[in-house]
Amino acid sequence: MIEGVELSHFIVISAVMFFLGMYGFLARRNMITILMSLELMLNAVNLNFVAFNTYLHPEFLHGHFFSLFVIGIAAAEAALAISIIVFLYRKFNSINIEKSNLMKY
Repeated sequence: MIEGVELSHFIVISAVMFFLGMYGFLARRNMITILMSLELMLNAVNLNFVAFNTYLHPEFLHGHFFSLFVIGIAAAEAALAISIIVFLYRKFNSINIEKSNLMKY
């Protein structure tokens, strides 16, 4: 545990990170910005996993292992999303979601 830092501090930071990511995911129209917002939300979840593990059960490493699993899933998701974004950019010459509406084709 860290001296002078309580679990509630980590929860507040994680909540702020998660809701900033949610705002970016819902409010932005750029695909890269949406991908970055999704990664910010996943990092907030990782922070919660590690903080709860450290403060509630420091003898186990379950939170750290879940965090590593989420990092691996996030890497695979980012690779797939970037390849889709590159494909859509080649097709529509834009990464704006409104300009690359696939439902009209």
